[in-house]
Amino acid sequence: MTWQRPENCEFILHSTVGDGYGDIYGPRQQVMPAGAASEFAPVGGRSCSGQFPYFKLEWQSQGVVLAIGWPGQWAASFTRDSGMGLRVQAGQELTHFKLAPREEVRTPLIVLQFWKGDAMAAQNVWRKWMMEHNLPRPLGPQMAVCTSNSHGLFGISEENQRQWLARYLEEDMKPEYWWVDLGWFEVDLTKNVNVFNARYDPDPVRFPNGLWPFSDYLHSLGIKLIAWFEPEHYYPGPGNWIVENRPEWLLKAPPGHEAEINQGLPLKNRVVLNLGNPEALKWVTDNVDRVIKEQGIDLYRHDFNIEPLIFWRGNDAEDRQGITENKYVSGFLAYFDGLLQRHPGMLIDNCASGGRRNDVESLRRSVPLLRSDSWGEPVSQQCQTYGLMNWIPFWGTGIVYSNPAWVSYHFRSQLGVHYTNCWDLTIRDFPYDLHRKLLGQWREIAPYFMKDYYPLTLYSTNRDVWMAWQYDQPESGEGAVMAFRRENCIYEGARLKLKGLESQARYTVKNLDTNESQTISGQELLEKGLYIAISEIPGSAVITYKKMN
Repeated sequence: MTWQRPENCEFILHSTVGDGYGDIYGPRQQVMPAGAASEFAPVGGRSCSGQFPYFKLEWQSQGVVLAIGWPGQWAASFTRDSGMGLRVQAGQELTHFKLAPREEVRTPLIVLQFWKGDAMAAQNVWRKWMMEHNLPRPLGPQMAVCTSNSHGLFGISEENQRQWLARYLEEDMKPEYWWVDLGWFEVDLTKNVNVFNARYDPDPVRFPNGLWPFSDYLHSLGIKLIAWFEPEHYYPGPGNWIVENRPEWLLKAPPGHEAEINQGLPLKNRVVLNLGNPEALKWVTDNVDRVIKEQGIDLYRHDFNIEPLIFWRGNDAEDRQGITENKYVSGFLAYFDGLLQRHPGMLIDNCASGGRRNDVESLRRSVPLLRSDSWGEPVSQQCQTYGLMNWIPFWGTGIVYSNPAWVSYHFRSQLGVHYTNCWDLTIRDFPYDLHRKLLGQWREIAPYFMKDYYPLTLYSTNRDVWMAWQYDQPESGEGAVMAFRRENCIYEGARLKLKGLESQARYTVKNLDTNESQTISGQELLEKGLYIAISEIPGSAVITYKKMN
């Protein structure tokens, strides 16, 4: 498509860094003068790896939001001509194939949202559209607990999971979900190879009766079970059923690439299940459906820790370039659809080494409970929230122990609607009263995270600045401001001009740390700004507001 601009302005292209590389989810902006060109494509075949398939094009207080729904190797180019025009092309990166009679393929989903007026208002229209017409249900504030950071990936057992759960209940921090990550299934650790059990049968030593007894106990407490799977990616070896019995379902990398590092490990002996093969797709859908039912799993966590592009293109014929990927992507989406048909109301957590496959098509079927495998460090987490909230209203991340003096700062730097608590509660000498207070604050403000979002400061990775943003629920006239004073910032206070309020209304404004309230007019909050003081270095503040009747 080509857009034309007037003479008195220039095109501005807004893009976002993808997961896994550099400044994750950092917003980018570039002016597009005559002759300029920018091209984008993810790294290795997962849609959000390195690049992000969401863009905004702006000119003279109008523009278009463009998103690519393709959980594979997409490409987009923005090219200015010598006059007033800018051409946009987007789709599957490589398609040069012939089709057999009655053979079907599909194209990527392309979403265009045209807008005029305020650019941030347009961004919030996008967020509302994502919430109301795309993201699956049910959604709401969710806390999960995962112990793999303390027990190791293959150290979890029914015994230690029950012990940890008892401590969370003892400290009055009951979660909505209990998360068992990689390693609950049978695996032979005596061999120095990564051999995962393709059938996902629970480990008979650590879970002698399967996951069901623990799941049943969780359900009696009103807690749901999350369990990790990675059914697209396998390591051949003794005991791996699918490798031994159905090798024709597997995609191998082309010869000569065995030593090539892919997602941190050599490609040697690693294979990918060909979801474009109808038999393979049926088997994996039936098998995972069986395990979900047998083990009492409530939320299915789907991981994918390999870059698949080399497997797709290495299995294409010369006159069928791109066909393996096209069939695979269709199969992947059909796999999620099949599970959801069999388990209505079940959420799917779509993890691909963190957040590397969160395009629109994937998010119509799943949610990202871990937005990135890069988590924990507060400044980077603030930056991830700042950029990602423009596009995806619902996501999660993990929270671990930190310097006790920085607990509030670390906790708030990582908050989303969902978060996974990795605190080691076997440590009893810790400020759990503060933890409970922070949890209560999160539950109070988390519903606002899915409403309108406004950055209140410039984006920055520097450690000598403030960063702040606002969540606004316009239908009720309430919301929250989150502000952060980073560790090298000399400024104790900041005045932040709020957005989206009614200038003629009056608002009750409350600091959740001090419980101090004041009444401020909407006009003052919009024009003069809200003054926030943070004495701690680093420090944070959460301010709520509500329109008075």
